[in-house]
Amino acid sequence: MELSTTAFPFTAIVGQEQMKQALILSLINPDIGGVLIRGERGTGKSTAVRALASLLPPISVVADCPFRCDPAETSLMCHECIHRHGQGETLPSVQELMRVVDLPLGATEEMVLGTLNIEQAVRRGEKSFEPGLLARAHRGFLYVDEVNLLPDHLVDIFLDAAAMGVNVVEREGISYSHPSKFILVGTMNPDEGELRPQLQDRFALCAAVQGIKDEKARGQVVTRRLAFEESPREFAHQWREKERALADHILEAKERLARVTLSAKQIAFITRLAAVARTDGHRADIAMAKTAKAMAAYAGRNGVTQQEVIAAARLVLPHRLRLDPSQEITPLEKIEQILEKVRESEETTPAEPSKRVEIKKN
Repeated sequence: MELSTTAFPFTAIVGQEQMKQALILSLINPDIGGVLIRGERGTGKSTAVRALASLLPPISVVADCPFRCDPAETSLMCHECIHRHGQGETLPSVQELMRVVDLPLGATEEMVLGTLNIEQAVRRGEKSFEPGLLARAHRGFLYVDEVNLLPDHLVDIFLDAAAMGVNVVEREGISYSHPSKFILVGTMNPDEGELRPQLQDRFALCAAVQGIKDEKARGQVVTRRLAFEESPREFAHQWREKERALADHILEAKERLARVTLSAKQIAFITRLAAVARTDGHRADIAMAKTAKAMAAYAGRNGVTQQEVIAAARLVLPHRLRLDPSQEITPLEKIEQILEKVRESEETTPAEPSKRVEIKKN
C-alpha cells in the first residue's frame, strides 16, 4: 500500500451537501464567521475540512516569520514584519499550502494563546513570545473537534480571536499581540451535550450531517475510501480535473464577491427573517447578508436573489432558534414556518399609495 499525506479529494466526498456548501462559502468569504457542524461521528467532517484546505493553490508567506505573514499585505502582518517592511527590507517569501490546525480536547489556555517569557521581558526589556495554536492557524483553518466538550472559557478565547482577527496575550501587565485570521470550523455531536446558546450564536453558519441512508450512496462511500487508502495519489489523480474546476470556481467567486450588491428590499427581508426568528442581537442579520452575497458570487452573479437569502437563512438560523422542548419540531421545520410567516406578511402588507401630483394651470 502506498503511504502518502495526500488529502482525500473534496469533490469525491459523497453527500453531506449542506456541510460542503457551508465550508465553500466560508472560504469564499472568511469574514462570514465560523462554521459549526452538528451531527454524528464518522460522517466525513474532518475529511472535508482537510480536503478543502488542500484544494486551493499555495499562499505566499514570509519565510522566517512564525505567523506566516503575507509579504504583500501589511494588514495581515505581525509587528516584526511591519517594522522590517517599514525599514525597506524585502521580506523573503515561500509558497505554502493552507494549514489545518487541530485544537485538541486537552488543550490548555497557554497552548491556544501562546506564552510570554515574563523573566526576559522584566530583565532585558525584550518581549519573547512562544506562538500557540492561534498563531499557527493564521491564514488557514482552526479545526475544533467536539467543541461542545471544551471548557467555555477556552471556546471564548478562540471565538474572540476569530471575530477580531488578532490574538492578544497579557501576563502581569505585559501584552503581546499578533494577527490571527483563520477560518473556524467546530464540530459537535448533540448527543454528547449541547454548546451554550451564547457560544453557538457566535458561529455564523451551522450545517447538519448524518450517516447516509441510501444503500447505493453508502456503497460509494466505502468504494472510494478503499480506493483512496490503497493508492492515494492515483485516486487523487482521477479527481484532479474536478478538483481544479472547483478551485477555479471558488477563486473566481472570491474575486467577484466585492462586486456583489444587496438591494434595500433584500436587506429588509433579511432583517424581517431574523426578527421573526427572535434571534439575539444582529449577528444573524449580518451573517445572512454576507452568506447570500457569497452564494451570488459563487453563482457568478453581481446581484443577490431572494432564493439565495432563503438558502442563507437555512444555514444561519438553525442553531439560533429558540425551540419549545414540548413541541416535536426540527430546526429546519421551524425555519420553513418562519419563511412562510414572512412571505404571508409581505403579501398582506398594502403597497404604499402613490403620491398625487397636481399640475398647476397657467
